[in-house]
Amino acid sequence: MAKLRYERDPDTEKLVRKIVVCLRLDWIDPSRVYVVKSRKSASNAIARIYGLPKVFQVSLGFEPCYVIELISEKFDRLPEEEKIKVLLHELMHIPKTFSGGLRPHGRYTSKRTIDKLYAMLRDAKKSGSC
Repeated sequence: MAKLRYERDPDTEKLVRKIVVCLRLDWIDPSRVYVVKSRKSASNAIARIYGLPKVFQVSLGFEPCYVIELISEKFDRLPEEEKIKVLLHELMHIPKTFSGGLRPHGRYTSKRTIDKLYAMLRDAKKSGSC
């Protein structure tokens, strides 16, 4: 069995920054949101998000941060619209406190909310405001 590998994805990090700024997701500090692609993952997920727990922040002197893991074999095959929706879904797990914790699945991560945010993003691009 091949070994699981992780690699930073600076292009997707730039896209995340653009999404955060364009949609005015002001509680998210995009400089502390990192994106990695994993290869050879056995996960059924397309993507996951991890927050840095408070115990590590305090003991190691780190600020809160988040890592979005994209399962390359699944994420890379998606059409561009679906990729953006996946990123929106993961970003909506970040609470307004930007504390390192995560919101559960529910209202903020629902298909309806993600579709609404995607439409707002698409309209902003069309109008030239992003």
